[in-house]
Amino acid sequence: MSGSPDVPSGEDSLIARYFKPLATDPGAFGLVDDAAIIPAGADDLVVNTDAIVEGVHYLPDDPPDTIARKALRVNLSDLAAKGAIPAGFLLTLALRQKDEAWLAAFARGLGEDATAFGCPLVGGDTVSTPGPVMISVTAWGRVPRGRMVHRFGARPGDRVMVTGSIGDAAVGLRILQGRAEAGALQGDAAARDMLVGRYRVPQPRIPLAIAVRDYATASMDVSDGLAGDLTKLCAASSVSADITLSHVPISSAAGKLVAAGSLELETLISGGDDYEILCTVPAAQCDSFCAAANVAGIAVTEIGAIVEGSHAPRFLDGQGRPISLKRLSYSHF
Repeated sequence: MSGSPDVPSGEDSLIARYFKPLATDPGAFGLVDDAAIIPAGADDLVVNTDAIVEGVHYLPDDPPDTIARKALRVNLSDLAAKGAIPAGFLLTLALRQKDEAWLAAFARGLGEDATAFGCPLVGGDTVSTPGPVMISVTAWGRVPRGRMVHRFGARPGDRVMVTGSIGDAAVGLRILQGRAEAGALQGDAAARDMLVGRYRVPQPRIPLAIAVRDYATASMDVSDGLAGDLTKLCAASSVSADITLSHVPISSAAGKLVAAGSLELETLISGGDDYEILCTVPAAQCDSFCAAANVAGIAVTEIGAIVEGSHAPRFLDGQGRPISLKRLSYSHF
């Protein structure tokens, strides 16, 4: 993170106090230089960047440690979907003010996750802003040469697989916003906390990265909503898909809300912030993929199949009839 080692400043002090302790990789040079060294070796480096903005990706009163974790984890989710193992990241912070208590909690959460996921901080930048706080992370991971899994590559007959459960984060946000779901779960603190936790702290499926690399023909993470992101994957692969809506995995907490009429399934598959892996696997290799996922401790579910065509993926009811969706995904614009 840029700052002069010779001329102390507010920025240098901030970096030295909160982020230099996280820069454990030798190539970071203790954050005293303007660049870092990333040895590549025989691997490809897979690089991605995502920013989270106050009021858009997190709420202003969210705990700062969860904000830090989300900022890093949304990037790690992308790496996992590409079959990459995390190797390091850059951090850019745009802050309205230097709030020591906020920064201490933010740095603690960030450091714990950097250690847990083997992804050290190696540099970045800090700036001031009159607007909302913005946190941008650029992360990279390693894959054997030529082995990154793309969005394109899905073929007719491939099975559509998804990890974890879909829609929990969207419901968690609605609870924090005080919408109807909050009242429906008023007597179930455990369900409420789980759903809010899924919004605030995504679970990047890093343990599944090698299985994705070994078996998937196409893969991406679900960030903007299952329906919309599947549409993107199919468009990149010049195919379509048939999805059985009842096969889409949802948590027991979300399921209770749907059963009570407090929540529509469409909200779950279009809400975004899931950060699960969506991938396609040849039918003959599905058992092997599922076995590898079981060893990794990651739940995977087959929800449909890739079919020929250029039409949007179809979500089908229990009788195989297409369901019309009013919205496919979250959109910034």
